[in-house]
Amino acid sequence: MTTNETDKTQTTSADSMASPFSIGTDFYLKCTVVVIGVVGTVGNGLILYALYASKQRKKHVLIFNQNALDFFSSLNLIVSYAVKIGNFYLTGAFGYWLCTWFISELMVWWGTLGSMLNLAIITIDRYLKVVHPNSKKYVRRWVVCSAAAFAWIVAFVRVASVVYT
Repeated sequence: MTTNETDKTQTTSADSMASPFSIGTDFYLKCTVVVIGVVGTVGNGLILYALYASKQRKKHVLIFNQNALDFFSSLNLIVSYAVKIGNFYLTGAFGYWLCTWFISELMVWWGTLGSMLNLAIITIDRYLKVVHPNSKKYVRRWVVCSAAAFAWIVAFVRVASVVYT
C-alpha cells in the first residue's frame, strides 16, 4: 500500500499581500495630494475672484484663463483622489464614467495640459508685445479669446484620445 503526499505549502507573492505600512503610506500620499489640491483650488479661486471683482479679467484674458485652468485642474485633483480614497465599486455605466473621467485622471490632465498650452500662448503674446510693439493691430481681442478656447479644446482632445484608446 502506498500513499501519495501532496505538497501543502502555501506561497504568497509580494503582489498579493501588502504590509500595513505600505497601505498606510498609500493612503497618506493620496490625502497629501488632496491637501495640495485644496490649497491650489483656494489660491486660484481667490485670484479668480480678485480678477473678476476688479474687472481686470477683460484686460488680461489669458491670465484669467490661466488661473481658470489651474483652478479646474486643482478642483479635479481633489475629486479624482477623493474617488480613489473612497474605493468605489465600479459597475455599469456610472462605474465606467467614473473610471474614465476621474480614476484615469482625465479631468486633471485636461486642466494641466491646457495650462501648459495657455502658458505657451501667453509667452507668444508677450513676445509679440515686446519685440513687435505694432502687433496690436493683428492681435485683436477675438484672437486672444480664440487662443484661450484653443487651449481648452486641444487639451481635451489630446487627453481624451489617450484615455479612450
